[in-house]
Amino acid sequence: MPTFEYVALSPAGKREKGVIAADSARAARRELRVRQLNPLKLNEAREKAPSRFSGFRVSPVSQSDLLLITRQWAMMIGSGTPVEETIQASATQAEKPGLRKVLLSIRTSVTEGYRLSEALADHPKVFNGLYRSIVAAGETSGDLGSVLERLAEYLERSRKVRQTIQAALIYPCVLALTALVVMTGLMTFVVPKVVEQFTTMDQQLPTLTRVVIGISDILRVYGLVILAGVVLAIFGFSRLLKQRHIKYGVDAFLLKLPVVGPMLTQMNTARFARTLSTLMGNGAPVLESLQAAKGSLSNAVFQDAVAQIIVRVREGASISRTMKASGAFPALITQLAASGEASGKLPEMLLRGAKYLEDEFESATAIALGLLEPLIILILGGLVALVVLSIMLPILQLNSLVIS
Repeated sequence: MPTFEYVALSPAGKREKGVIAADSARAARRELRVRQLNPLKLNEAREKAPSRFSGFRVSPVSQSDLLLITRQWAMMIGSGTPVEETIQASATQAEKPGLRKVLLSIRTSVTEGYRLSEALADHPKVFNGLYRSIVAAGETSGDLGSVLERLAEYLERSRKVRQTIQAALIYPCVLALTALVVMTGLMTFVVPKVVEQFTTMDQQLPTLTRVVIGISDILRVYGLVILAGVVLAIFGFSRLLKQRHIKYGVDAFLLKLPVVGPMLTQMNTARFARTLSTLMGNGAPVLESLQAAKGSLSNAVFQDAVAQIIVRVREGASISRTMKASGAFPALITQLAASGEASGKLPEMLLRGAKYLEDEFESATAIALGLLEPLIILILGGLVALVVLSIMLPILQLNSLVIS
């Protein structure tokens, strides 16, 4: 069913813009009049041709939008509202044109007889494989409303963890950037002005002063070259990370770091456990759940570990035993998985473990952030003190010569 963009007058005389799905332009105008809108302009919405920059386009649906519509769907479908009417209501309330187009496209597919999970597959950048797998499991179980409610809880928790990580990184990055700007300003503007006062001195300058002057000269002459080199190095490293063996080596190295390693282990284990619990708890097959849980991980070491688990489980081994054999997961989660398999409550035990690890991750992040902030300030203060000391030493030397 085609989609039309319209401009219409409301009963109050206000111009409104929007998108509507209909079989033809005449049917679209008829639908607008049913909504008490007087159409002024109506054009069929066409997909834009992809450009060389299409890979950098932002998805029309943000994570907050996705969480909101999931909660809306859970509430309405759980109360007995048909899926088609539920999606239509969400599209009507949507303020973003991109979100409205996506919802109307889904409604059109559902109206044509497709299942909701199949309609979502037309928008993989908005609804990832995990989301579609959970919806498909809900359709199979016949309890889509409850499944969507649990999916919304999963999305809410995932967003909270993501926000925790972002909050932990933003402030230290701002402090580090501030320190870099301050030091660059001192070395390129302040130090050269002060050095001019020492050029008439016949005495040899202190070693610290000569080192600072040398660094200042390098930054003033080759500063742009150094900046370009750093940018190219970062870009090249990001490209290298796309190679599997290099990414695996970097991820393995990060897991061995004293503070960062345990935090990454907690984060990836919690994500794996929560994803697997959500899918299996909603009736998805074990192997499909493991595959989706693998896709939710960002660390190559954990991805390979889950890939081995999938192979072993397909051969008949238990999940807990293969998790323990991989050596990537903490003993806590493997023991909870073993207890869950023994009691027949594996999803519940995995969820309990995920909640515990997420809480531990948040606590560790808060502690690390509390230690990192004063450390950056201390380093910045030390560097500024060295620059000031390099300036003061020749002055003190000159004063001692005058007194003597």
